[in-house]
Amino acid sequence: MILGEPRNEQHGAVDPMTMLDVLFRRVAKLDPDATALADPPNRESFTSGAPRRLTYAEADRAISAIAAQFAHMGLPADSVIGVQMPNTVEHVLTILAILRAGMIAAPLPLLWRRAELTAILPRLGARALITASRVNGTDHGALAAGVAVQMFQIRHVCGFGDDLPDGVIGLDELLSEDLGDPAPLGRERPAEHVAVITTEMTPEGPILIARDHMELIAGGLVTLLEGGLKPQTRLLGCCAIGSFAGLSLTLVPWLLSGSLLSLHHGFDPAVTVQQCRDDNCDAAVLPAPLLPLVGDIGLLHDTPLRNLLALWRAPERFAASAAWDVANVTLTDMLAFGEFGLLGSRRGPAGAPEPLPAGAITMPRGAAGGILLAETARTETGSLALRGPMVPRHAFPPGSERGTGPRLNASADGYVDTRYPCRLVPADGTLVVTGSPPGLVAVGGYRFARIGLESDVRQADPEALITALPDALVGHRLAGVRGSADTRTRLSEMGANPLVAEAFGPAPG
Repeated sequence: MILGEPRNEQHGAVDPMTMLDVLFRRVAKLDPDATALADPPNRESFTSGAPRRLTYAEADRAISAIAAQFAHMGLPADSVIGVQMPNTVEHVLTILAILRAGMIAAPLPLLWRRAELTAILPRLGARALITASRVNGTDHGALAAGVAVQMFQIRHVCGFGDDLPDGVIGLDELLSEDLGDPAPLGRERPAEHVAVITTEMTPEGPILIARDHMELIAGGLVTLLEGGLKPQTRLLGCCAIGSFAGLSLTLVPWLLSGSLLSLHHGFDPAVTVQQCRDDNCDAAVLPAPLLPLVGDIGLLHDTPLRNLLALWRAPERFAASAAWDVANVTLTDMLAFGEFGLLGSRRGPAGAPEPLPAGAITMPRGAAGGILLAETARTETGSLALRGPMVPRHAFPPGSERGTGPRLNASADGYVDTRYPCRLVPADGTLVVTGSPPGLVAVGGYRFARIGLESDVRQADPEALITALPDALVGHRLAGVRGSADTRTRLSEMGANPLVAEAFGPAPG
């Protein structure tokens, strides 16, 4: 599926024939015995199965076997497959297998429950769901099976792990199978086909963001070039994969650098340091709010770490962040503007945050012959707009641009309004993000429309209220007002996000 016509500026940043699977197979052919993927050593604490380590050859065979399973299930090309999994080896393999089969991956946030899944999956047109049997105490296999019962278009539910419910197809055995490659698709302009669809929340409701291979690779190039990642960089990924920022900071740079991706789920300080040492990781990606902790936990000392990339999901907090004074580790700030785009900014010798330029941004910043990967502008309403090779321009699904519902809406010259308010500094021509998009509540990597959030709570309990309190670590913290444990129970029964339900749990302490 190709959305719209190709744009010329994209071809300057990314080879129009290159797909993500092509990047993987280049490394698999050159160095098949090198370790490609490593699970967190504490995997059994949050999901079933012992930690896995796969070479490129082993991963290549597993990807083909999973792709063959999708074909065996009768899924046609361009089928959308929902993926809701933790940061494990199987998550990466599944996304690459979907792409190898000529289908479209739709990563789903891990905290989404029945209410959010049943709202989004019909709009995606998803035909299958892939999940894990257990994640952090939640039976995701049963969740996926229950959602599929409610939705006739979900024909198949597959899962990794133990004790999968009846009707859920187990995929673990495929990790050791050698079934050969699926039949080639013979597509024209293959890299311009939709590869991944993510979901962006707006005050009007969620919108679907579809990206092709070239747009994903452009996002990964921001990380690679601005983050100073070299070929054979061994990368520790402490951010969830299931978003454009997560893909651009972990999966795509791993494919571009051709070395090891060591996956981390959640954030366990001792395990993070252990992985960095055991896997000899010289670069790590982690959420920016954790920056004050990295020195105390020992990540900056007695480890091979030389490049640290901090993901700012609340870019309005970036300009006020503390200076970086660790001489032996380079810090690169990665600013995520929802699902619209990702901008990188490497800290200079003084360690202060670098301002965001207005206009063209080449990567790496300030280097002669840098690659143009983004352009910024301030809209007439005072918000930040983005365009460039990573920024999508076309609504999904095709035809939705003729409807009245919320959708991606790019301007005629290719700019997409991120809705982040910003101000222009005339003295140096830079932009300062001054706040978060109005009408939204952000809790870590999850965003809620304020009106929808309040409506869901009133549906569960007409007397209850919910408020969002500022939180230095995650952006906002949800707190229930005039609610009770019964409110929490009813929200859970409705299939609400656990962050909403637990706002009515017992007070900490």
